[in-house]
Amino acid sequence: MKQLIYADNAATTQLDKDAFEAMIPWLLDEYGNASQPYTLARKPKSALFQARRTIAECINALPEEIYFTSGGTESDNWAIKGSAFVDTVKRTTITSAFEHHAILNSCKAIERLGFPVTYIWPTSEGIIAPDTLAQIITNQTRLVSTMLANNEIGTIQPIKELCDIAHAHGALFHTDAVQAVGHVKIDVQGLGIDMLSASAHKFNGPKGIGFLYIRKGTQIIPYADGGAQENGYRAGTENIASIVGMAVALRNNCTHLEENVAYVQSLERLLLKELQEAQILFIRNGGKNTLPGLLSLSFSGAGGEAILHRLDLMGISISTGSACNSENTEISHVLKAIQLEEKQAKGTVRISLGRNNTEEDVEGIVGALTKILR
Repeated sequence: MKQLIYADNAATTQLDKDAFEAMIPWLLDEYGNASQPYTLARKPKSALFQARRTIAECINALPEEIYFTSGGTESDNWAIKGSAFVDTVKRTTITSAFEHHAILNSCKAIERLGFPVTYIWPTSEGIIAPDTLAQIITNQTRLVSTMLANNEIGTIQPIKELCDIAHAHGALFHTDAVQAVGHVKIDVQGLGIDMLSASAHKFNGPKGIGFLYIRKGTQIIPYADGGAQENGYRAGTENIASIVGMAVALRNNCTHLEENVAYVQSLERLLLKELQEAQILFIRNGGKNTLPGLLSLSFSGAGGEAILHRLDLMGISISTGSACNSENTEISHVLKAIQLEEKQAKGTVRISLGRNNTEEDVEGIVGALTKILR
């Protein structure tokens, strides 16, 4: 039987076994609606409270600052639109040109309604430079939104410096941290951010659940009207099983964060070393400060799409870029934003290693790439 190697953890991760087992009782036995006053609702209500507290502790927030959503896309939409629509003056939103499409398309939506949006271009290494933000921000800026780490090239942004500039001009600061939560240490108090988006399936939790951190006192409109769930800001019966699974997965990743990072970085170094020893020519995108295990590699003269499909035939799963835009075979907006040369951009793949990968996986990936590229 062909061995399967999964190396697309930036797209989604394998469900944590502890998270799965923690979810089962809330699916089968404790199925009560947490909003009801009777006995059957008490345990779900308690589980909801505990999960909120656990997640808050993982990012150094208050429990009442955690709002459960259906995932990163909803959280991003809420942060952008909810911040804009509460502003009757229609002040400017600033974001970067290589954000996830959940941010970019939300910004396009508010632009169509007359809310101005300014886009910052990253450096060739994928950094949003604080000096660049300082040059364009004004006291008429409502919100600055910059992802904590890019989902395609992995570059970690100078969030605290960017946030300080935003606050100095009276603007709010949101970060799409979907790719980073559970993989690098995040302290919302230390960073000073006002809002943060996260999605469980990126850190070994279930799909279809996420959260938005909203600093206490931040003005934002409700995402959905209806019942009083999520303090009246997001109506709808809570998905207790998935919320519990998300909290367990995040707690496990944060508890073992240092060892996970060290392990994944060792796999990353091994992959790069073996590619070099095999005399495979490539460049790595994203600069030096990137997410552990996320490698954007460009092979000049090759075709990223062809590499992906040939690896797939060998039982190896990688990506050519952002998996959320998998139907579009054009050069990704991220690679365009960092002004990567076309011949290199077309030969770019994303390999994202996770805690469940092994050295044997890395050797298999390098061996397959060697066969393809030679």
